[in-house]
Amino acid sequence: MEGSEHKNPVGIIGSGSFGMAIANLLAENVDVLLYARREEVRLAIEKREGRYSVLSPRIQAVSDLQLVAQKCQLIFPIVPSQAFRSMMKQLSPYLNPTHFLIHGTKGLDLQDLPQGQSLHPEHIKTMSQVIEEESIVCRIGCLSGPNLSKEIMEGQPAATLIASPFTEVIKAGQAVLKSNRFQVYGDHDIIGAELAGALKNIIALAAGILGGKGLGKNLWALLVTRGLSEMIHIGKAVGADVKPFLGVAGIGDLVATASSENSRNYKAGYRLGKGETLDDIMETSTDVIEGVKTLETIRALGAHLGITTPIVEIVYRVFFKKMPVDNAIQFLITYPYAVDVDFLP
Repeated sequence: MEGSEHKNPVGIIGSGSFGMAIANLLAENVDVLLYARREEVRLAIEKREGRYSVLSPRIQAVSDLQLVAQKCQLIFPIVPSQAFRSMMKQLSPYLNPTHFLIHGTKGLDLQDLPQGQSLHPEHIKTMSQVIEEESIVCRIGCLSGPNLSKEIMEGQPAATLIASPFTEVIKAGQAVLKSNRFQVYGDHDIIGAELAGALKNIIALAAGILGGKGLGKNLWALLVTRGLSEMIHIGKAVGADVKPFLGVAGIGDLVATASSENSRNYKAGYRLGKGETLDDIMETSTDVIEGVKTLETIRALGAHLGITTPIVEIVYRVFFKKMPVDNAIQFLITYPYAVDVDFLP
């Protein structure tokens, strides 16, 4: 599965903004099957109507998961985390050990808990762990990095990270994605890359709130710096290494999503900072805001593990307890951090 030798089409499962962006990148090198769950969406893609008019002619829309699995050895599942396990249950019967799956979902899977049972780390899964649990595929990777869909669709230069325990998965992803405008790095710590991609969404929500309030870069820089520290502490607590958080999947993705109105999480925070309610934001957003669900999950996990995560806690209170933003900012400024960089040996 190397470069020009890649004869099979590559599959994308998910026709949202990021799925479309990755499909267009792939289409510079290979033919693409783009799976859309709803038939009306498949038809709109086929006719290149509306938002789908910018898709490459090398992209074929399909609504048959079995066809994707039969035609494509390499598949990129890119669906919201809340729907990921359900999608894998549907796809799994058609998969075999020769498939490569590289997901692009920056969220976490939270299993349903019996009433009264407290949250434990084993109840929270990354998407690679969901793939392992729901299929016989073992060659799994994740796509993570500063990949704002709108900029990619506009043809702007960008980079990403493919993380996988398997070098052949990294090389396969690089072969089909890399181009003159898209750099693809590799790393073997998949759990660290997945956690970095999910956790930075929380900080992006907070950064959006600051933007909505019209606050400047000094406070933004403090938030992003201390937010990165919290991301690393959470990652280390569940067994991840520090390294992915200091690369494109961590600080790279964090800086991009915490500073751009093209980021759905930043935009959600921005709207909250402008005075809109969470319900209004969630009901009117055209894309799933992964950070909101991740915020709830990580806040509960941090409490269970006894990790001090003041930014996670304060963002949770603003979003779900209607804490005044001015009070939250005061909390951030006056919180008694003892050490600046406290996550390196």
